[in-house]
Amino acid sequence: MSIMRTFAAPELADLVQRARSNPRKRANLNVHPELDDPIQRMFNCFQPGTYVRPHHHEASRWELFVLLSGRLGVLTFGEKGNVTGRVTLTPGGATAVEIPGGTTHAVVSLAQDTIVMEVKPGPFRALTDKDFAPWSPAEGDPHAAILLWEWERLFG
Repeated sequence: MSIMRTFAAPELADLVQRARSNPRKRANLNVHPELDDPIQRMFNCFQPGTYVRPHHHEASRWELFVLLSGRLGVLTFGEKGNVTGRVTLTPGGATAVEIPGGTTHAVVSLAQDTIVMEVKPGPFRALTDKDFAPWSPAEGDPHAAILLWEWERLFG
């Protein structure tokens, strides 16, 4: 007999605290038991000001975000970095989005303590999990802050 695994407020509060204290302004809590799991499931907490570099996954690897709290902007991009799609995940509005594999995308935290459940095919391989958009600055590059500021303005 299997035992159900539950996730209670204290675990999510710890996730929020870890994201608040992390210099990258985000943290995750894996639900999947190992990186080889065929379905990756995790809670992600994003704080405003975190830069998630635009990237895509291989064509067969979709990604699903379900909002639990806060507000999250989701952007998709063309080959040269032009915004091709945008959605705001917010309570009372769109609360989930699925991004097809091969689609370059990024997320923008629009509120403190934004938490989403992320689900995507596994296994996770750090070196091949995602391909960064060649036009996008790396984390820590001063141009990343400018790009993030421009994205935040798109969501008003």
